Amino acid sequence: MTIREDPATELDTTAFSGTLIEPGDDGYDEARTGWNAVFDRHPALILRCHTVADVEAAVGIAGRSGLEVAVRGGGHSLSGQSTTEGGVLIDLSGMRGIQVDPDARIASVKPGVTWGELDAATAEHGFATTGGLIPSTGVAGLTLGGGIGWLMRRHGLACDNLVAADVVTADGRRVRAGGDGDAELLWGLRGGGGNFGVVTSFELRLHPVSTVLGGMAMFPLDRGAEVLRAYRSWTDRLPDDFTTIAAIVGAPPAPFVPRPLVGKPVVAVVGCFVGDAESGQALLAPIRALEPFADLFGPMPYPAVQGMLAAGAPAGLRSYTSSGYLADLSDGLIHTLVERGAGLATPMSQLHLHHMGGAVARVGENDTAFGHRSAAFTYNIIGTWPDAGGDAPGTAWVRETATAMRPFASGGVYVNFLGAGEDDRVRAAYDEATFERLAALKRRYDPANLFRRNHNIPPA
Repeated sequence: MTIREDPATELDTTAFSGTLIEPGDDGYDEARTGWNAVFDRHPALILRCHTVADVEAAVGIAGRSGLEVAVRGGGHSLSGQSTTEGGVLIDLSGMRGIQVDPDARIASVKPGVTWGELDAATAEHGFATTGGLIPSTGVAGLTLGGGIGWLMRRHGLACDNLVAADVVTADGRRVRAGGDGDAELLWGLRGGGGNFGVVTSFELRLHPVSTVLGGMAMFPLDRGAEVLRAYRSWTDRLPDDFTTIAAIVGAPPAPFVPRPLVGKPVVAVVGCFVGDAESGQALLAPIRALEPFADLFGPMPYPAVQGMLAAGAPAGLRSYTSSGYLADLSDGLIHTLVERGAGLATPMSQLHLHHMGGAVARVGENDTAFGHRSAAFTYNIIGTWPDAGGDAPGTAWVRETATAMRPFASGGVYVNFLGAGEDDRVRAAYDEATFERLAALKRRYDPANLFRRNHNIPPA
């Protein structure tokens, strides 16, 4: 087949037994479209894989093409890295197998699986592992970038629960990371992103989790400073079993929201307690003492907690983000958050404060590639809007808010929350020694930087 006008660039795709999709084919538009509609890109060739052999063939074809190569798992990439304009897209969405071993407490997961699918499979056995906040997020991308989620303070990040992986490298080899394989490669996959190859299987540690205490409490924004100061004191005393977020969001048109507040910015305290429900209810007392206008906390299955925020993040909207870390929640920061939150770009836009610590902070700084584990909070600025007319004002609001937050930031960035055009911040996700170690690993497995359509770490 020919994917460029020059016939000399004709590619032999006969070794590929997956689904080959080109512009003009039925299903092309669906196959090229990701979660974030800002990135309306048109790959020259989509190689949808169903087996590891397909991945090996796809990597070979992509390497010979001379074109930009993107790799797609769940397709949820905030910054649009899982698609390409005029390049080759290695599409893993057809690889969706899940095997749960309840005795070994391990789930073997293919790279096209989403967190909603994995949570449903592990819940059947009374287990779960840390995994994001939105069920449609792909397991692959979130895990490789770190993996903030509702179980992180109790059980660590998603990447902390990655015990082994199978990888197809840039030269088409199958390599085992962890287990009886390359320990250094496993170290790099735990936070270093998709820089080292295409992961075809993830082995994730499971934990006994079934019913949890989850939900949210909501307050008018004119009480924002009071609520966030109380949240600061509350989180100082919370046990590791409780993972929480404080957020400024547009109030949804739901029965529990007073009509005058619908679409207006409100403060939400959202959380998941893994433990005895009665103990969790007692821990909520300081938040309930503030008398929220909505209190939705209660016992629920863990997958229900994972789905709490799904309605606010449907596919097909347009989004731009920025993020950073905080050592604390100072009064000046709280004032800035409330001020910026009062002018949300749209009712769908959000400001998040993720309470870190617990098991996240107990992992050694050199044990995984994920950095900045001592941060008390991660903040995420999320601009979301329905159509292209919102691109300029929405992006401007995120950037202006990021500038306002910068004086309070402790340094560093979480790669999974990086926005488009923030490639210059990738290095800030790691300390100098970690970045150099990652660059050396990149040189060993991808010296030509074939896999550069990501939060890229160039080979040393």
